Amino acid sequence: MDKLSSLTNSILSGTDNGIGRFQRNGKTFYRLRLDELRIYFEKINIAVHCHFILPKNSLNDFLFRCKMPASEEAVLENHQSFWDYLESLAKK
Repeated sequence: MDKLSSLTNSILSGTDNGIGRFQRNGKTFYRLRLDELRIYFEKINIAVHCHFILPKNSLNDFLFRCKMPASEEAVLENHQSFWDYLESLAKK
């Protein structure tokens, strides 16, 4: 958790390979890769608000990254990126 507590504006605005950034509903979300976890958070003024802590390569991690509703399995099954993701896991 040292990596999470030592975040700075320069780290969040840079291209650190352990931190991703994307826009969702007008908010900037960050994804921190921490061992086998993925931590999704946003920076609000000087505070960091954690939204999700998800296991690496989990279905919920995939759903959040792809902006998919977690409650609609039928939508998931019809989304080609889901099947591509599953195939990529099988190759590991």
